[in-house]
Formats: sequence, C-alpha cells, structure tokens
Amino acid sequence: MSDCIFCKLAGGEIPTATLYEDDDFRIILDAGPATKGHCLILPKGHYANIYELPDELASKVFVLAKKTAARLQKALGCDGMNIVQNNGTAAGQTVFHFHMHLIPRWEDDGQHILWKPGKLTDEAKEEILRKFAEA
Repeated sequence: MSDCIFCKLAGGEIPTATLYEDDDFRIILDAGPATKGHCLILPKGHYANIYELPDELASKVFVLAKKTAARLQKALGCDGMNIVQNNGTAAGQTVFHFHMHLIPRWEDDGQHILWKPGKLTDEAKEEILRKFAEA
C-alpha cells in the first residue's frame, strides 16, 4: 500500500536501523521504544493483521522472533522478553500492517505490559467452546 508507513519501512523506502532482512521480512529498531532494543518484525508484503498473514509467513515470523529474541538477550543481557502482536484497535493495534514487537525487559524497568487476570466461569467456558466449535 502506497500510504502505509510500515510498507515503506519494510521496503527500505524510509531509512531504518535494520537488525535483519530477508526476502520476506525486515526487523528494525522501534523509533519509539518501550525499552532499549525494542524492535519490530515487519513483513515486506502488506497484511493488515495476523488474520490476513499467509500461513507460511506466520510460521516464519515465529522462528524469526525466537532467533531475534535469543540474540537480543545475549547482546543486551536483558532479564526477559515480551513478544507482542496486536490485532485491531481494541487490542491496541495502531498501525494496520502486521508487525510483531520484541521488547527486551529488565527487572524494575518501569514498563507494565500486563493484564489483570479474571475468572473463567463455567457458563463462559461452555459458551466459548460451543461458539468456537461452530465457527
């Protein structure tokens, strides 16, 4: 898409701090990082979200995430890693080009990428299992 900023970043039209590139993906440092080393895995093709991403690329992105996370951990000595991928406005997606965040974490780094656990009721469980089977 000609107006997609992530297409331009992935395609090299806009200069980036590129950590890795192949025929399908570019991994760049995030310009607005949550922590030191925060990077994005961007497919070079335009897919709005994970639902549009072809299975072959979906498989490849997780292998890239694993390898990149391990290399970041070794390079930066971080204590942990958030691997985050949002789909839709309600989930926090702000750029509608599939991307995966790798966010190195340190104890007491001030970031809070967490949620409050709820409770799975029997009623909700049965409803979800039924609707999932019907979908």
